[in-house]
Amino acid sequence: MTRRPNRLVRGLSSALAAGTLLATAACSDDGGTDGSRVPDVAASQVAGKRQTPSATATLTMDGARTALITEADVEDDWTQVKDTEAENWHDSLLIGRVDVSDFLTAKAQAADCQRLLDSLFNDDLLGRPSGASELRGFQQGDSRLLYQVASYERADPQDSLNWMADLPEKCDRFTVTDDGEQRTVQVVETSLPGVGDAREGLRVTVRGTTGGTQATLTLDVAAVRVGDDAITVTAGGLDGGESDSVGQAVRLGTQRLKDVLAGKTPAPNPGEVE
Repeated sequence: MTRRPNRLVRGLSSALAAGTLLATAACSDDGGTDGSRVPDVAASQVAGKRQTPSATATLTMDGARTALITEADVEDDWTQVKDTEAENWHDSLLIGRVDVSDFLTAKAQAADCQRLLDSLFNDDLLGRPSGASELRGFQQGDSRLLYQVASYERADPQDSLNWMADLPEKCDRFTVTDDGEQRTVQVVETSLPGVGDAREGLRVTVRGTTGGTQATLTLDVAAVRVGDDAITVTAGGLDGGESDSVGQAVRLGTQRLKDVLAGKTPAPNPGEVE
């Protein structure tokens, strides 16, 4: 994954963000639950009951690519972009150091909030995959949607989902500073369709200046675990969030991943997925 840019690259990124979005990446449907958050007890039970995938269910690179969603799987007028372009989507508004003074238990909470911003910038919300990993990007006007499928068989994606579940409380509102520019970040919980073994949804809003220009970045973020594999979706931009598209991507994308792990070919027409 791309690391934090040097000062020159950050300057260029800031200038671009002022004119157009360089975004990285939920909504409930009638099959969803009251919310996407998994209570600590429930999350522990789910993790404890999770079965180790068999050799035939191990996610391969080809399988991860097949499990990626297509333009037909997301609502509205999203257009798929080249993989190399999506890999370089990093928004300069996510760069900054968290103000520790904003927190009661300063160091621990600030570290969690810093991890959130860094992971959104580096496209590794659930940590670095230990197995196969593929991503795909879509663009709609100034909004971007990044979709990833990855295997974490030597890690524990449930730990990362539990971490996400605590962020709306730990990182409700905080300040970051970059090159003397202050920004306010707000994190709230969002609901997702009731798919997969566990799931978490967030909306992250960053308000402030970049390159001397006022801007507000809104990202809808979702992660769904299926065994030791997971999908993550980040969508939004300077024009607002994309909760409907994230919800659609989560619902249909989870089914695609389950089909691949079961040795099936995902339905080419999303309407064929119940």
